[in-house]
Amino acid sequence: MPKTTTTKATRRADQYNDPTHNYLRYWDGREYEHAAEEVALKKLLRGKHFKHAVDIGGGYGRLCIFLEQYADKVTLAEPSQQQLDIAADFLKDHPEVDRRLIQAADMPFKDGSVNLFTMIRVMHHLPDPTAEFAEIYRSLSDDGYAIIEVANYAHARNRVKHLLRGERLPAKPVDIRSEAHKNEDEIPFVNHNPKTVTRQLEHAGLHVVHTLSVSNLRSTQLKKLLPKSVMVGFEKGLQRPLSAVYFGPSIFFLVRKQHVA
Repeated sequence: MPKTTTTKATRRADQYNDPTHNYLRYWDGREYEHAAEEVALKKLLRGKHFKHAVDIGGGYGRLCIFLEQYADKVTLAEPSQQQLDIAADFLKDHPEVDRRLIQAADMPFKDGSVNLFTMIRVMHHLPDPTAEFAEIYRSLSDDGYAIIEVANYAHARNRVKHLLRGERLPAKPVDIRSEAHKNEDEIPFVNHNPKTVTRQLEHAGLHVVHTLSVSNLRSTQLKKLLPKSVMVGFEKGLQRPLSAVYFGPSIFFLVRKQHVA
């Protein structure tokens, strides 16, 4: 059981309502990263099927179509109305995907009613995910799973950089925004230490079952040199072995409630 009880948070997370930002277009040129995330999800969900899957902060529904293979019902839980409007078109051939305006820190699901949560590319906007982890614990069924993706500060290049400086990797989230964008009105953008996130999950009552290192070949230069199919082929073989050292820029955690054997 979690060690503390967290009250409902009032944090807002609707920054993607900015009409100048189209998250669908953000993925142009990021086909390798998208494929790498699908590879990770396949590894973590292999052999599993769920009654109800919820994609937290899923934007326009990029991964919801994929999740339909693993769940009878899929809900896109997104805090941005603009993203849901884009999703209405993106998911037009998938009307069974439920699109709902939801804040991750205050979800409307009944206790223990969700069998699978995915939260991909959300943690980099959460310097303190305590409230979100508490909501996942509360809403997750006893036999359910959650997949939490973390923007990883402890990736290989940062490890080398800190080693050469004789510095330890920071335990707290690192704000990676430029100085010009560090103000109260800007959306938070942080990288996390995976060991710290593991402790935060444990504190919320969530135990890490499996870890994967994802997007291990993320590089503008490599994308120019290698076909996507070749990069994804290497990615499939690297995700598990490189997870032990948190090599890649993205870490996927598969978690369950601690009391589940």
